[in-house]
Amino acid sequence: MEATASSLNAHVLVLNRLWMAVRVTDARRAFSLVVRDLAEVVHVNDGQYTSFNFDSWAELSTARARFDNQHYEWVRTVRMHLAVPKVIRLLGYDRLPRQDVKLNRRNIFARDKNVCQYCGKHFPTSELSLDHVLPRSQGGTSMWDNLVCCCVRCNTRKGGRTPEQAHMTLVRRPVKPRRNPVISLRLGTDKYASWRTFLDNAYWSVELK
Repeated sequence: MEATASSLNAHVLVLNRLWMAVRVTDARRAFSLVVRDLAEVVHVNDGQYTSFNFDSWAELSTARARFDNQHYEWVRTVRMHLAVPKVIRLLGYDRLPRQDVKLNRRNIFARDKNVCQYCGKHFPTSELSLDHVLPRSQGGTSMWDNLVCCCVRCNTRKGGRTPEQAHMTLVRRPVKPRRNPVISLRLGTDKYASWRTFLDNAYWSVELK
């Protein structure tokens, strides 16, 4: 398990003192908080979680057999290998998380899962654009319920018309997501399964920073 630059950029869920999710940070920042005793590592196993300070987490990390290498990132120091925690808890911060989801290109692509909302096909980000369902030329605004992910071909076909005028049908009506859609995508992978313990689908939103 060699150290890689990407290991220090791995995503770590941050909880406040009251065990509420407040943001996602990178491993570099997470280790800095834990080393300075501003946060503790939270290890989740079968729905149960245990807290560790830096020393106890480092000790546990040395027992590599306790971890699944495919589900953890690893950082190699001069003296040891450290497992990158999935979750940390701030020891002196009890503010509630922000509930707003930023309206931006990345979040719209994530909400629509990189699927063109007219032809229903999946595309890489480089081949997608944003479309105003009600065109700006007809008074449409840049709002969650008027912006969709759209492939270049469908965008060209639709032009400055409404879907009805262009005889095109939306895959689904656009709505504002209740939580950051990028986080929702990550929750679909086993690697971030431990986050589900602390994220309520109906309420909490987490902002990437």
